[in-house]
Amino acid sequence: MRVQIMGAGALGCLFGYLIQRAGYDVIFVARGKQLEALKKGLRISGLVEDFVEVNAKENPVNADVTFVTVKAYDTENVARILAEVNCGVVCSLQNGIGNEEILMRYLDRVLGGVTTYASNLVDYGHVEFAGMGETFVGDLSGEITDDVLKVVEVLRNSGINAEAVRDIRRRIWLKAVINSAINPITAVCRCRNGAVAEVRELWKVAERIALEGEEVMKALGFEVEDVPEIVREVAMKTRNNRSSMLQDIERGRRTEIDFINGAIVRTAKELGMDTPFNELMWLLVKGVERLGLD
Repeated sequence: MRVQIMGAGALGCLFGYLIQRAGYDVIFVARGKQLEALKKGLRISGLVEDFVEVNAKENPVNADVTFVTVKAYDTENVARILAEVNCGVVCSLQNGIGNEEILMRYLDRVLGGVTTYASNLVDYGHVEFAGMGETFVGDLSGEITDDVLKVVEVLRNSGINAEAVRDIRRRIWLKAVINSAINPITAVCRCRNGAVAEVRELWKVAERIALEGEEVMKALGFEVEDVPEIVREVAMKTRNNRSSMLQDIERGRRTEIDFINGAIVRTAKELGMDTPFNELMWLLVKGVERLGLD
């Protein structure tokens, strides 16, 4: 079976490595300096210390399963490219809201995925395996399809904690709401995740953001409660982590804020709701992002 990693960054390389180690034929699709580095091999550090040769390519190929791990703002471009090959079952493991819907405009067999595995890009071709977690895979229809079971089997065979679920939409939304309360604060304040829960003033902001997200989720019909407490737990559990949004800002790169707080604000407006704290963080991060990109 051939498995393709579309977007071989930190998470993509980690999953690709674990899947390749299990004996699958894995294609790592990357670009630029990351592609050139991967052609020389992939280094894994942290929970695992290893160096392996990988099959790195610039463009996607035919595959049985394709994991999409690109930044949310690249999803549409990636979907167009994948439509040119037989990419098999496509499973998004991305951050933010709306990635699966974008993929479904161009591709037929699309699944949603949520993971809490932690990985960091130390350098081009070098990824840190920073933490074990859980991975949930589901069809947006809510059915446990053969495609869902196929992807979960690949992950489990690779030693990845994976589960087939019927409520993947709710899980995608919940992860986005959690990220909405942690990531932008860390990006603007240039702090690690733990500060969001430990600094009283920052927690007041995070709590309001989380409550807004909880109300939007309830309006959408999702069962959810006490989201601020979930946010606090995640912030403390990952207290020493630097969020991906903070890392993007530090590197002068575009963030995924449009697909996190921005998506919550847009959905809220469609529902006739106000989310002022989410909107404020959306604007602040866009401003900081623009300053770094100019």
